[in-house]
Amino acid sequence: MTALFLLTALFVLLFIGVPVAVSLGLASILTMLFFGDQTLLSSSQKFFHTMQVYPLLAVPFFILAGTFLTTGGVAKRMVAFANALVGHFRGGLAMAALLASAFFAAVSGSAPATVVAVGSVMIVGMVQSGYTRKFAAGVICNAGTLGILIPPSLVMVVYGAVTESSIGRLFIAGILPGIILTVVMMITVAVIARKQNMPRQPRASFKTVLRTFREALWGLMLVVIILGGIYAGIFTPTEAAAVSAVYAFFIAVFVYRDISIHDVPNVLIEASKITVMLMFIIAGAFMFAFLLTTEQIPQMASEFIVGMGLPVWGFLLVLNVLLLITGNFMEPTSVVLILTPIIFPIAMEMGIDPIHLGVLMIVNMQIGLVTPPVGLNLFVTATVAELSLEDTIKASFPWLLVLLAVLMLITYVPWISLVIPNLLFN
Repeated sequence: MTALFLLTALFVLLFIGVPVAVSLGLASILTMLFFGDQTLLSSSQKFFHTMQVYPLLAVPFFILAGTFLTTGGVAKRMVAFANALVGHFRGGLAMAALLASAFFAAVSGSAPATVVAVGSVMIVGMVQSGYTRKFAAGVICNAGTLGILIPPSLVMVVYGAVTESSIGRLFIAGILPGIILTVVMMITVAVIARKQNMPRQPRASFKTVLRTFREALWGLMLVVIILGGIYAGIFTPTEAAAVSAVYAFFIAVFVYRDISIHDVPNVLIEASKITVMLMFIIAGAFMFAFLLTTEQIPQMASEFIVGMGLPVWGFLLVLNVLLLITGNFMEPTSVVLILTPIIFPIAMEMGIDPIHLGVLMIVNMQIGLVTPPVGLNLFVTATVAELSLEDTIKASFPWLLVLLAVLMLITYVPWISLVIPNLLFN
């Protein structure tokens, strides 16, 4: 009865438009008042406990780094380098958009930021080169989802904090799936471009490739510093986030000089707004998870599902369906925070690797970003591409088949997620 009331209260509040953070906290408090043995003091203590979860300290730093890079001209330089590499292929500008999205995802950790940074440059360029606006929007909308898969990913940080998994291993685990998804989407563009005779650009000279690489190098070095520092044991993932924020400030203000020192307070304010919003959701979710645990809801769900006798492949299939459905109605961080306390014990009981589970959940959340009614990338892309939301949804829908195919591959071939972290950390 307690579990039913808690979940019903949560989804009713979400359905009537109450913000996610408030819905999580209010559903938890109402359940405590009517059914729980806990006091409101314990719930408030758990709410503020979020500020003491050390790995979550990485969240504001990665947001700050991404804000510096998005505000500056780092994305334009990455776009130029990607275009020099693949722009001469048929459909090359669309491939360059995908490659640039992968590059920017590796320094921003945010899907909407990737759409804004790359889309604001590439959509106009693609339209001027003969691509339809809808096709350009579809490519950018789905390419932007790489922002939560390729490290550093804010969603990975949150998952690692909730499950007490190694954030460093999670970061490394996202590399190969991110590369595979980028390559599959580029192959899809190549097939479509050949059938529709899409334009190609003149081949860039080696000198141009070298020049654009040199201009983009300062931005690209960020992912090398983060992952190299973590792997070499120089700093922890949380410390890496602080290093990335300082580095992003340095290159945006003193190297590229896209931001003056007088603009820095505005960047800090913008990053603070995003941080406060996200941390409020996380705090509410921790209180929600605390109530789930004290009422032994995850344990009961685990016993029930394990008792059904589902094979591992069957459980993974059901899990994907559940995540895809919930991803349609909530943004990725909320889904991870709400469902992980329930899913994680069951997955551990079935012998599923926690790193593989984290990557699987994030790929599902990528699909949620491009599906209505709450697909965040759809709204951002519609604004950047100057299209109606309906047209943006139609443009993005065919790419769902590509994302679903890669999801099935990652779900049933855990080697893809685990091979690099096992090689590096073992």
